[in-house]
Amino acid sequence: MELLFDLSNRKLKDTDTSIKRYLYHSIPRGKQLIGITGARGTGKTTLLIQLMEEINDADKCLYISLDHFYFAENTLVETAEEFYKMGGKYLFVDEVHKYENWSRDLKNIYDFNPNLKIFFSGSSALNILKGEADLSRRAVVYNLHELSFREYLHINKGIELPEVSLKELLSSHSKLAAEINTKIRPLKEFNDYLKYGAYPFINEGEDVYYEKLQSILRLIIENDLPAIYPIEFKTTTKLTKLLSMLSNAVPFKPNISDLSKNLDTTRNNLLRLLDFLAKARLITPVLQESSVGSALAKPDKLYLNNCSMHFALNHIPDTGTLRETFFLNQLSKAHKIHIPKKGDFLIDKTYLFEVGGKGKSYRQIADIPNSYIAADNIEFGFGSKIPLWMFGLLY
Repeated sequence: MELLFDLSNRKLKDTDTSIKRYLYHSIPRGKQLIGITGARGTGKTTLLIQLMEEINDADKCLYISLDHFYFAENTLVETAEEFYKMGGKYLFVDEVHKYENWSRDLKNIYDFNPNLKIFFSGSSALNILKGEADLSRRAVVYNLHELSFREYLHINKGIELPEVSLKELLSSHSKLAAEINTKIRPLKEFNDYLKYGAYPFINEGEDVYYEKLQSILRLIIENDLPAIYPIEFKTTTKLTKLLSMLSNAVPFKPNISDLSKNLDTTRNNLLRLLDFLAKARLITPVLQESSVGSALAKPDKLYLNNCSMHFALNHIPDTGTLRETFFLNQLSKAHKIHIPKKGDFLIDKTYLFEVGGKGKSYRQIADIPNSYIAADNIEFGFGSKIPLWMFGLLY
């Protein structure tokens, strides 16, 4: 236990906690069991440390990472019991997907230590509420999304802009744009965001950003997914090849037969691989409104998860692809998105959007209620044409 306290205090001391992401302010502090999921690199560990720092009582807090060698010979339950007997009140558990019996142990700790508050984090590929033990009635789970354009401006540029809801944006975008354009030149900042803005480690510098992102993508495929699913080495190789193939082709309507042939695999196994990549937030499949989603359902359209991935995997990504990827990434944090019969995206089965450049016309969505254009390369919108960059203010 002395080793764990030493590691915990060092982690607290060495972690930069100066920038707080949107989720920090949303987590209810009074719940007994809080889970945080998200893709690797989004800042889950930093968020745990920030929550621990807020309590400001080192003797009552302990941060542990379940990928540490200590847990090769010690169980999570035993560790929590010992910590609780020493007066511990707040346990912060990182990397739960690296621990075989994580859900069962968390359930037991919750049930037998009602005065111990537990905050835990794990990969977005981990279905926390459907683990070995039923945590659905016990845990409150939040997903930490990639950086919004608004967060990027705050973290990397020191620029603070207001958070707006989608309804507020649709009704008041002209007024909001006029206010924001007095503070920044949004188009320049937006182009930088598309290249470097999806992950908080941008504050370490643009020169190491893609190298770090490529390393993260490898770790997700080679370490995180095999820790959760029974994936062999040859499967990780296929996942890597598939992600590379998609980076040069998305967004597109996938030809399952061609993809299966190129990967030398079956149709069902290809759909399984696509499901793995989607669970890990490496790709985003989008279905038509009438489609029923499942692991073995053919997606109607495929996107890489965010624009930074495009630049890390394909140095000259298509402009139209970047626009749609950005729009999808920012809206998917809090909204349901489908492929409509007309237009590019249907949001919450209510709002229809076409995404394009500043010259994009209303021709395809004319006379359709609640239809809008998200237009790139404009600082101000008019009527139902809204600057694309403004959809980065939603969180």
